[in-house]
Amino acid sequence: MTRLPHAITLATFYALPLNAQEAATPDAVSHIAPQLGRYTQDVLADRLWADQDRLTTRDRSLLTVSALVATGRADQLDRYIATALDSGVTPEELSELVTHLAFYAGWPVALQALDQIAAVLTNRGIAADVSLDPELLPYDSEAEAARLATVDQTARPVSPGLADATDQVLFADLWRRPGLAPRDRSLVTVAALIANGQAEQLPFHLNRAMDNGLTFEEAAEIPHQLAYYAGWPRSFSALTPMRQVFEARGDIATDEAAVETPDSISIVRAGGETFEAAAETFTGSVTVGPSFEAPGDARVSGALVTFQPGARTAWHSHPLGQTLYITQGCALIQSEGQDVLTAGPGDIVQIPPEVRHWHGATSDQGMAHLAFLESLDGVGTTWMEHVAHDQVPQSSGC
Repeated sequence: MTRLPHAITLATFYALPLNAQEAATPDAVSHIAPQLGRYTQDVLADRLWADQDRLTTRDRSLLTVSALVATGRADQLDRYIATALDSGVTPEELSELVTHLAFYAGWPVALQALDQIAAVLTNRGIAADVSLDPELLPYDSEAEAARLATVDQTARPVSPGLADATDQVLFADLWRRPGLAPRDRSLVTVAALIANGQAEQLPFHLNRAMDNGLTFEEAAEIPHQLAYYAGWPRSFSALTPMRQVFEARGDIATDEAAVETPDSISIVRAGGETFEAAAETFTGSVTVGPSFEAPGDARVSGALVTFQPGARTAWHSHPLGQTLYITQGCALIQSEGQDVLTAGPGDIVQIPPEVRHWHGATSDQGMAHLAFLESLDGVGTTWMEHVAHDQVPQSSGC
């Protein structure tokens, strides 16, 4: 891979801001979080961004800018847009990147990124020259056939308008615009999906990315890059569907030991590892574990989940549903549009597939439950936004 002549230093990450919203100055870092400054230099600057063997600076810039745009953090964009321009990304490619992400992360986050891009270009005296009606890339009917069949099967019966827009706008027009190469559109899309925790959408788009020229080594580095800009949980959530793609394409060997069915009974002894649940997917103090995953071909997994008073999950769903066994306290459970239900010790809660819901403890006592679920195509849970405080009863008994 070609090594780009672009030096990344600590100054890159603390460049003079172009707007008043930037708060992370070198003085603030050195006085309040000096270890953060050390990690920024030693890990991000000296290792991550300096590694041109796995991904070029240009690709790392596209990934990072895409993650920041997709997650609505436009106030952090200026330094990374500057790095992108320095590493060969053109103004037209930035324009296409933002336009592309309007479809994959929503119009609001795309629109709010425009001022930041405009400010950097203006500061450099660069005029964006973007063709509104370019000659589109050829439409590959054979390659699109399977996608069209999937849309007709899954989307059209539920939302014909969405199916039409997917076929006629997204893939027949947006993906064919030449201002951003198909490989880079795939890179941008994968970055947005990982950054927003939409791992269930990854297999199609990662396969498309690799069909468009992304190598296994480059794809494997994507979650590493994004871990620093979207968080470790989002990157780790992407690993299972990515592994399935890599195995199916023959890039990595199937872990035969992991799928081997044991021929005798085994016991996992008490006292397994526990950890604090991520703030991205839970509100309040929640401990997960011990947990288990069935051996062999079984898809079932489970864990003991302990909620402190007032703690709860974010909205989420499960492709194959979930079963909760309440072991202590009083559980609150709500599916969208329905009343809040309660369940006490010994009660079993059965949540159907794809039902958007949340569960947690009451405001005045803790709660614990055993959670059991199965995965579909490597995905067991689809996480969504946090539950608003005013949606949760402040006290309730079972």
